[in-house]
Amino acid sequence: MAIKIKHYGLDKKLTLRDRTISPFPIHAQTLTVTKLEDEVIECRLTFQSNLEFHQRIETEALFNLKPEIRIPLSSEDFAPEADIQIEVSLQPDFLPNFKEHLANVDNISINLLKLNQQPDNLLFDTENWLLLSAMQLETSTRVGYRTLWDYLSPATLAQAAISGKPDHISDALGTFFKEWTQNNLSTVTEKATAELFDGIAHFFKGFADFNLDELKKIFNDIDRQVAKNDKPPAIDRTILEEMLKFFTEDDWNFTKLQGESVLQLPFQGKNGRWNCYAKAREENKQFVFYSLCPITVPESKRQAVAEFLTRANYGLMIGNFELDFSDGEIRYKTSIDIVGDRLTFTLIKNLVYANVTMMDEYLPGIIFVINGDVSPEEAINKIESII
Repeated sequence: MAIKIKHYGLDKKLTLRDRTISPFPIHAQTLTVTKLEDEVIECRLTFQSNLEFHQRIETEALFNLKPEIRIPLSSEDFAPEADIQIEVSLQPDFLPNFKEHLANVDNISINLLKLNQQPDNLLFDTENWLLLSAMQLETSTRVGYRTLWDYLSPATLAQAAISGKPDHISDALGTFFKEWTQNNLSTVTEKATAELFDGIAHFFKGFADFNLDELKKIFNDIDRQVAKNDKPPAIDRTILEEMLKFFTEDDWNFTKLQGESVLQLPFQGKNGRWNCYAKAREENKQFVFYSLCPITVPESKRQAVAEFLTRANYGLMIGNFELDFSDGEIRYKTSIDIVGDRLTFTLIKNLVYANVTMMDEYLPGIIFVINGDVSPEEAINKIESII
């Protein structure tokens, strides 16, 4: 059976929608349609994004992007000034609904613009696309990553389903997991491989011709490889690698700040929501974790809040509050120096959860003082009588 691939130049502005129906504008470059005989088996869209929009893709896991299914092309981060070229593929379940629009029109560019004006058109929901790759082409080296979906393309799935032979799928998965394991050996765990298996197995439920036993066999091979190679001692890993390992295994959502050994992590407590920052100070052998108070102290209240935080700090065993008098920023800091020792999962966990717990417990007192309801001493008494 002959495969035909046709490329449509777009160069158009389109607006996609994320899972909250918020707009996600893109500059669409090309649409690529792959047909097996007369059957549309894949539809790929290539568009450009700046670094800010790519960070939104990462943070919100748009286009079914998850950290554990990415394989980096190099160790370098995206350059902030260069555009990022992103390629996505329409999920196979939606191809039958759109094959008339995608394959049987003379001017696909005009047709897409018309479809984009329909508010409920599923073609423009980010959840219905799979992110294949993201890379910067204007840099001296290949910067970016490929994902599982680039190895296991809808075209590969379709060929396997039509032929009734899942060999193509098994080969693609084998190639992906071989490279994935090489890139993630220091952080591969039984939990990580189990979660990855569950996610892929769920994706395959619509493909009756694929035997999930083949997938299980590949994962068993990964487990044996991890056990055979044994994980390198934690002391050989950088602080940043230990941070990534912890927050991945502990199910945190995070974004790595461009060009820095810093992770930004949202946290929801009982009394509020705020951003946290995990910082690796490699040269000093230090790990630092901050909770950034969601409220900025107005200038007129900074003296009172400073007294409240000083009273709060007295007696705290792990960490302390800090106030920047110049802009009213409050943060809670926990840190550790590991010179002559090593950073472990447990050490990070203790520092992180002690940190967010203190911010959550004292946040109502900070609000009391700022709103002028009580004095700093009264606020401390009120908070610490509850703790």
